[in-house]
Amino acid sequence: MTYCVAIKLNAGLVFLSDSRTNAGLDQISTFRKMIVYEKPDDRFMVLLSAGNLSISQSVREILQVEKLKDNDDEDGLTIWNAKSMFDAARVLGSAIRHVYERDAASLKLAGVDFNVSLIFGGQIKGEGMRLFQVYSAGNFIEATPETPYFQVGESKYGKPVLDRVITPHTPLDEAAKCALVSMDSTLKSNLSVGLPLDLVVYEADRFQTDKVVCIDENNPYFQMLHNSWGAKLREVFDSIEDPMWNGEATDVPLMQTAGRSLPLKKITTPQEKLI
Repeated sequence: MTYCVAIKLNAGLVFLSDSRTNAGLDQISTFRKMIVYEKPDDRFMVLLSAGNLSISQSVREILQVEKLKDNDDEDGLTIWNAKSMFDAARVLGSAIRHVYERDAASLKLAGVDFNVSLIFGGQIKGEGMRLFQVYSAGNFIEATPETPYFQVGESKYGKPVLDRVITPHTPLDEAAKCALVSMDSTLKSNLSVGLPLDLVVYEADRFQTDKVVCIDENNPYFQMLHNSWGAKLREVFDSIEDPMWNGEATDVPLMQTAGRSLPLKKITTPQEKLI
């Protein structure tokens, strides 16, 4: 399984992925799910993948050479000559459809669904940064200020902290920290997601980055973050008052906090106790 997250900010982009593909009692496989396409002073792009590993690897292999045939462009587009990230995303969609046409029927006969989910983002000189989520049909959607991040894979465990913290104005380092907390929450709750992690932080208009790191269980910052996040959550939880039940007067249970009593539903029948 997989968890990948990418965040688009005014200041840049953050990409984070785990590396576990199979989890079980006797088999755990590790494959990188992030690939960086970089041409200094011209373009910087990152691809994150989730879903069937054979499909995503095939897409990645042909992406660099796959040409998108267009009536107005006899030579076709590739990610290396595309003039915009939108066109580069179209090339990616074309690569997915190429793999589908080649492999989908055989996979279906073997009882395997054609399942791949991708996040593709970056910047090409002449336009601003863009971030896309690409589906198994090759279609895609783009991140907006209202939805500044995308997730693929086991997304539910790491979503709450992203919703509470991330806005387009979030600083890059803070967003990277938030992405790592999101990943840590997922690692804690789902064994199908695992270390090592790949993290890339890209600053707007640079068209390259030196902030690329592989994080394993010995990484001191991630160890600190894991321990601190767990301890701080416990501190916040302990600081919230426990409910206090009071059956005076009306015999209706009351939840009391900060001097106020809030009535709750009173159980009146055996059937309600089973709900």
